[in-house]
Amino acid sequence: MLSGLETRRDAVAQGRVLVVDDEPMVTEVLGRYLQREGFDVDLAADGEEAVRLARAQRPDLVVLDLMLPKLDGLEVCRTLRRDSEVPIIILTAKGEEMDRIVGLELGADDYVVKPFSPRELLARVKAVLRRGSLRSQHPDSGVDLRFGSLRINPKSRAVEVRDTKVALTAKEFDLLYFLASSPGQVFTRDQLMDHVWDFAYAGDASTVTVHIRRLREKVEADPERPTFLKTVWGVGYKFEGEL
Repeated sequence: MLSGLETRRDAVAQGRVLVVDDEPMVTEVLGRYLQREGFDVDLAADGEEAVRLARAQRPDLVVLDLMLPKLDGLEVCRTLRRDSEVPIIILTAKGEEMDRIVGLELGADDYVVKPFSPRELLARVKAVLRRGSLRSQHPDSGVDLRFGSLRINPKSRAVEVRDTKVALTAKEFDLLYFLASSPGQVFTRDQLMDHVWDFAYAGDASTVTVHIRRLREKVEADPERPTFLKTVWGVGYKFEGEL
């Protein structure tokens, strides 16, 4: 728990957030800002402490800097993703585009580029948690979809390819189910950000691109020649298949 500041007594607990950064100023400012909004907050200054706290406290979301001592942020992301599907928002510097892409490929749900405002991060945190809350409130919403060898079950959030279960992150499942629910319809990257992530990325399409690539690697027989997740050059993506 963040020392020196108690959560507001009149605030309704919105969840527990683990903030991981080796810069004390960053963790202190973000921690206090999140606490004022009603979140319980844990702070970690290195990768090993982040993994320990995540396993002990089971946060609802992790804000994770990639440049960390002892265990770097990418390895922390990989470890957390093996342990659970806890939402992860990574923090990167402007020049760390490759690390950002690798973080998304490892299963991070979102990223924020430094320098950023606490208000921007708070919006991202609330958007990620809101979508997770909607899923838990309506676990049986949606229709079971089957396209040849591919089966998507929204109730159990399970995906099978040729009768073999495929492990997807929460965001990968959301993206796949959204596209598959409207086969043949083309969506721009901005539209996918609005529907699946709940907010726009000011023209940065790397998050959608990375998630599409990860999905192809998991559900396509040949990711280089996809049959389900098609690119519509200059526009966006669509799902092809007959129910």
